[in-house]
Amino acid sequence: MKNHIAILIGALALCSCEDYLTQENPNKIESEYYFTDESSLEIYTNGFIRSFATAIKSFVDGDKNADTHSWDGQAAYFMDNYSADDATNWTTSNWSQLRSINYYLDNMRNAVASDAILDHYEGVGRFFRALFYIDKVQTFGAVPWYDTSIDATDREALFKDRDNREFVASKILEDLDYACTYCLTSDKYRVRASYIHRYVALALKARFCLYEGTMRKYHAVDPSTGRAWTKDESRFYLGECVKACEEIMGDGVYKLTDDPAKRQTQYRDMFTNADACGVYTDEFIWARDYDIDLKVTYAINNYMVNPQHANYAFTRQFIDTYLMTDGTPFTSKYPDYDDLDLVAECTDRDYRLAQTIRTPGFTRDGGTTQWAPDVKFSKTGYQPIKWLTDDSSKDTNVAAIASDVPLIRYAEVLLAYAEAKAELGEMSEEVWDKTIKPLRERAGVKSIYPTAADPYMVEYFQNQVTDPFILEVRRERGIELTMEDSRYQDIIRWHQGELFARPWKGVWISAVDTPLDLNADGTPETIVTANPKLQSTLNILMIDGASEAGHKLSRGTSGNILPSTALERKWQDYKYVKPIPTTARQENPNLTQNPKW
Repeated sequence: MKNHIAILIGALALCSCEDYLTQENPNKIESEYYFTDESSLEIYTNGFIRSFATAIKSFVDGDKNADTHSWDGQAAYFMDNYSADDATNWTTSNWSQLRSINYYLDNMRNAVASDAILDHYEGVGRFFRALFYIDKVQTFGAVPWYDTSIDATDREALFKDRDNREFVASKILEDLDYACTYCLTSDKYRVRASYIHRYVALALKARFCLYEGTMRKYHAVDPSTGRAWTKDESRFYLGECVKACEEIMGDGVYKLTDDPAKRQTQYRDMFTNADACGVYTDEFIWARDYDIDLKVTYAINNYMVNPQHANYAFTRQFIDTYLMTDGTPFTSKYPDYDDLDLVAECTDRDYRLAQTIRTPGFTRDGGTTQWAPDVKFSKTGYQPIKWLTDDSSKDTNVAAIASDVPLIRYAEVLLAYAEAKAELGEMSEEVWDKTIKPLRERAGVKSIYPTAADPYMVEYFQNQVTDPFILEVRRERGIELTMEDSRYQDIIRWHQGELFARPWKGVWISAVDTPLDLNADGTPETIVTANPKLQSTLNILMIDGASEAGHKLSRGTSGNILPSTALERKWQDYKYVKPIPTTARQENPNLTQNPKW
């Protein structure tokens, strides 16, 4: 049995006092009762872990609206059909999380414990306050900053306006710096990557500072004001990212898990292994630890195979960024790269491609069954497998699956370090060899130190950058961290929002009304047709050249799948932050609104 019973006990213990924590006046709780010793601090903070360690479905869904995916969800936001009346994520219950954190921080030092233990647990509390505010800043920009419990009668505090976004960011960094300084690194805190310790704090600091540094660099104005930033702090935040990464890398506690004999399978195994927190303890910095025995499970396979969840599909534009195994761009190898069928385009590519989508030769159930892309499920034909376990008997909506979820991996630290150094103009072959090179070699890709920008990547990012190092880090980050709740915010901070509205493309289809063998196993399984009366045992993809509501092929009766454009997406710069919900401003008229919302 996995050793995370303490987390479960802590979560259950918090449930017993949750009614009190959400009362109108939580200060009625006697802190002497709750905060008596280290054990009580552990129990309380384990409740934060339960609340903030992202669940598998939310984690995987985080990038569905990004440029890498073809998905109609949240269509209103991307169609100029969204207003402050539709906005969410600013509810009283949501802010009650902050109330619980601040209440804890106000009272936790009443516990009897050594200074080191008290400092550690204050760091844990401040880590979660930073995490709470990072989400708020990335969603709304400027928000009210509270670092202490607010009395129900303190109307001035309760009804104040938003604080300046730059101020809130500086306070987040203060909290993270405290956690990075005082959180301990003992084995008991690092067991199964399930708790908060100094390296988790450093990794979150690196993530946040990379976001802030690039946000300030690529956005000429603060999206919360529509005016220029009050000061240029881009290099400051990027430098703080570098420092945090160097501390993690320098201590040598973490490393990439790489067995050359398993390079064609080990990447995906991190996301499907039922004991990943144990197997990948050298790479997982923070994770959500699931457990069959404790019935802490989920049914993720169903979301990857059931057509009623037809939400998961990659775009050809993103798939084209995967390199060849010889280290050269796929798009430079084949002049007509989009005209290649699935078999040809998947040949000799980065091993992560075949561990991320269904490619020819993909099998499950111990290699006994072939699984072709299902166009009924995946509208572009690029169907994800990264989180799909091999046991097809677990494909139901009630299946118990316990693959662990790496919320922060060491690979992300290497990528953050490489990106920050590249953005600072400090990329070198030494930095490359410590970061991008081992990631590519683990994926079976020859590492080539770039001397010129790849034209495809320049065009992909709308001619915004021509620095080859920045572009290669973006390529590597997109591939390594895909479906790990990072790409959407990457596009936001890079000021590339127009990519959200870019038309989608899918796999190449050679002909309509012709049985197709997409996975090259010798048996056709797919047919594309415009005939609504066609009946077939094959997977049918309906196209409709006369209607915007239907799929099309780029050349009419052949070509790339062009998913439905009925929901035309648009992007405006004011969408880099979401609006303050109307309900929130009705409750607190002092809250100002983001520009143009």
